[in-house]
Amino acid sequence: MFKPLRALAQDLDIGAVTAQALVETALARIQDPSGEGARAFLSVDGAAALEQAQFYDRQRKAGRPVPPFAGIPIGVKDLFDLKGQVTRAGSAVLNNAPQAKADAPAISRLKAQGFIAVGRNNMTEFAYSGVGLNPHYGTPRSPYDRKTGRIPGGSSSGAGVAVADGMVPLAIGTDTGGSCRIPASYNGVVGYKPSTGRIPTDGAYPLSKTLDSIGPLARTVDCCALADAALAGDWDGHIATPRHELRFALPRSYFADTIDETVTADFARAVADLRRAGILIEEVTLDELAQLPALNAKGGISAVEAILHHRAQIAEVGAGYDQRVRRRIESGAQISAPDYVEILTMRRQLIGRFNRAMTGFDALVMPTTCNVAPPISALERDEEYLRLNFLSLRNTFTGNFLDCCGISLPMHREGEAPTGFMLMAPHGQDQQIFAAARAVEKVLAGRG
Repeated sequence: MFKPLRALAQDLDIGAVTAQALVETALARIQDPSGEGARAFLSVDGAAALEQAQFYDRQRKAGRPVPPFAGIPIGVKDLFDLKGQVTRAGSAVLNNAPQAKADAPAISRLKAQGFIAVGRNNMTEFAYSGVGLNPHYGTPRSPYDRKTGRIPGGSSSGAGVAVADGMVPLAIGTDTGGSCRIPASYNGVVGYKPSTGRIPTDGAYPLSKTLDSIGPLARTVDCCALADAALAGDWDGHIATPRHELRFALPRSYFADTIDETVTADFARAVADLRRAGILIEEVTLDELAQLPALNAKGGISAVEAILHHRAQIAEVGAGYDQRVRRRIESGAQISAPDYVEILTMRRQLIGRFNRAMTGFDALVMPTTCNVAPPISALERDEEYLRLNFLSLRNTFTGNFLDCCGISLPMHREGEAPTGFMLMAPHGQDQQIFAAARAVEKVLAGRG
């Protein structure tokens, strides 16, 4: 595996490794025929990545200043614009779309910090699913039980697998209903969903203008914090140590009837370990959570905003869509304008109530997903696809609807099925949630 970002940056600065060597390692792992690279990446721009790496090496050798992360390879979700490339958003219907005239602003910010994009990560078509299937380009397999072939989670499927397999130390995804945190949970890595509005979504193929956010997937909380700081530009990425006793809210009975035995056991063990470490975890009743399923029963905000964007394209080339994705998008047409306005109104009210209920707590905690990654074959039937997609999204979507920032980190034992521990906090508390997450990470990783 690659070292964490901070260590890689230090190694580059002292000459312990070259940017060219890092990029060559990433490319070799992606192109390994025995691995998942062909499914985790839809395209690789090796020549340009190597050219940029060699430039940084020359600059360093000459003693010239370079950006802090100059030469570190990353993966970029296929829905981001990269200058001179076609943005397909995981779909076949956009193969002949015009090339992007500029990088998406979020990617420009990463490049300004020296990160090198080596390729475009696979994803659920148009980012509309939590399971990560892609019938057009293949579905990358979760690292656990690869012989069986388990779902990677979506929609940032390739990002999760690429980081888990050590193809890149960092991948950039998006999160509208859990699309950074779900792949993090199913692949045993860390995934972050920032507060909306902190990171520009221009140049990223939209799913829901209201809910879309851009976030990193990496192997540590610190790596995600550094990436978030580069993406948002509103802090330095150095996580502060909490000066008070951490206090978490655990929603009473919200997920007890949906999570499987493995997740139940892992979460119970994690909570017990955290309590022994001195973190207060209190069961609370949050009526706001119980109202979310009914409010979103017909697809909610995402479906309405997705059909607005896609309806003309579906009318023209709808047969080329993943038909499961198409049906989910088209469900938005069944939501009337008054219903949509009512959902937005109710959302504002629930966010206010939730934020007040979270006063005095550092985070709301729950399992990231309700189940371990199921076999890809289990989703062949539409009924199971819908059921497992719901279970994948159920917990993470609470954070998107309630306008939270949130993070998922591994809570399973090494060698066992990956499961995720999720922390969420009200909008704008990104630095606080990173501080809480790092404290949790130290305990769950056995370092605290």
